Amino acid sequence: MPNVIEITDLSAPELDVYTRLTDRQLRSRLHPEQARIIVESPKVIATALDAGLMPESFLMERRQVDGSAAGVLARCPDVPVYTADREVLARLTGYTLTRGVLCAMGRPAPRTAEEICQNARRVAVLENIVDSTNIGAIFRSAAALGMDAVLLSPSCCDPLCRRAVRVSMGTVFQVPWARLGTVKEDWPAAGLARLHALGFATAAMALDDRAKAVDDPALQQPEKLAVVLGTEGDGLNAETIARCDHTVMIPMQHGVDSLNVAAAAAVAFWQLRAR
Repeated sequence: MPNVIEITDLSAPELDVYTRLTDRQLRSRLHPEQARIIVESPKVIATALDAGLMPESFLMERRQVDGSAAGVLARCPDVPVYTADREVLARLTGYTLTRGVLCAMGRPAPRTAEEICQNARRVAVLENIVDSTNIGAIFRSAAALGMDAVLLSPSCCDPLCRRAVRVSMGTVFQVPWARLGTVKEDWPAAGLARLHALGFATAAMALDDRAKAVDDPALQQPEKLAVVLGTEGDGLNAETIARCDHTVMIPMQHGVDSLNVAAAAAVAFWQLRAR
């Protein structure tokens, strides 16, 4: 039986993780052992459990205990389940729970690029992408379209922030990822050097008259290829493009100059996947 606890005090400290801590506070970089993430919906929670994440508590509408959340609760019989009616939870969180179920989990330990790229053939590299919706959508495409890992520059948004986890539908727990450094000086020169040392050819996705089309056969020749995508507004830095082995663009029609970075990522991942 699930360990159900009826909420009687909206100010109870055990509820802080859901209501009163910011994403920055949840990351808790000064005390990594205290870092937490918030996962929404039974399907995404189940994916996180499959990936080995450890749940600490649940927050849900009372009706979900024997409803959509029953499966994940059966896997976590000793984890506290804080519950109340929808109206009470809306007062607690400030909004109606879209899918009715939240789970607080310990944040997984960071991994290194060298670790996750050891056997990878295709990786996505994200430079300065700060929109969590785009991060989540890119991870979902990376999982669906054959990327073996995702690497992020130091300035990228946290893939485990709540919105990115939700938009990715839990694929942030399935696709290995790591940061290429922790300070801005680690990118692009040092980060790209690490990729080259790991045996990757690098393909910068950028608007350039000299760029190869994304379906150019030459891009299928490298055994290991890193697809480098830039920030939402300005795209990749000029230095990044200059240091990459290839510059690649998606041919456009009807006067459209470019795609949103998440859409461009999906096209590139499909076309440049390992054959």
